[in-house]
Amino acid sequence: MARLLGFISNRSDLGPQVLAAQAPHLKARRSNGSALGWGVGFMQFGEVLLRRRPLDERPEIDLSEATSGLKTDLLIGHVRQPTVGNLRTENTHPFRYRHWLYAQTGTIEGFEQVRERLLDVQPEFLRPNVRGDTDSELFFYLFLSYLHDEGHLSGHHAPVAATQDALRSALRLVDGLCDEAGLPKPKGDILLTNGEYLLGVHRSGQMGMYFVDDEQELDALLNPDPSHSSRVRNLEQVRCTLLASELEELPPGWQRATSDQFVVATRTEAPVCVPIASD
Repeated sequence: MARLLGFISNRSDLGPQVLAAQAPHLKARRSNGSALGWGVGFMQFGEVLLRRRPLDERPEIDLSEATSGLKTDLLIGHVRQPTVGNLRTENTHPFRYRHWLYAQTGTIEGFEQVRERLLDVQPEFLRPNVRGDTDSELFFYLFLSYLHDEGHLSGHHAPVAATQDALRSALRLVDGLCDEAGLPKPKGDILLTNGEYLLGVHRSGQMGMYFVDDEQELDALLNPDPSHSSRVRNLEQVRCTLLASELEELPPGWQRATSDQFVVATRTEAPVCVPIASD
């Protein structure tokens, strides 16, 4: 099974703790004897870092193990059961371009029928960055192409609205090409970030949202030993949002994201859902 998750917080020590506490609900298990691969991408001191393992033969993957000890306020994680492209690092999510991180679930069925056309619409300076064989990576660069057209690829700041518009354009093109080729409409979910916010695209399956702002819960997460002299105080402004896709059941305390919606999460506010279809 695939698993897609991410968190954003205004404390670098909180996100990994929230992920560890929710880990029993977020583990990914092998099915039909298929091997899994996994990766995490995260922000640390202004740098975008990756940890990727294209082949992991354990029967169960817990991404909180890969993030244990990390100090980061923003992370995207992915467990991959390959459908397009074999198990190698270049095909392992998340994918990175400059300050952008991207991962997704789902597949473009009949991908080879539309692959060249998806490459052709991209600017020449972006095409060499496509290193692997997956439809997911190619879609990421298609999104970046539209972001470039809007003038928001070079700088570190891209407004949420511009990112949503670029994703809408990329989704519209892929859906149109698949329709022309007689292929099913692609399904699956997306998480991406530029370091400023975490943006989800929920089109099918189950995506859940878990928002932590309760001081009692925060105290239990950040102060496991209340007698310790360095315990964290002043928790009234501390926040964390955890998003996850491909959930078999919605865990306690989680909210379900509505299909065909963007999910926007920031460091200080509860996540909000916005329709993908523009007015």
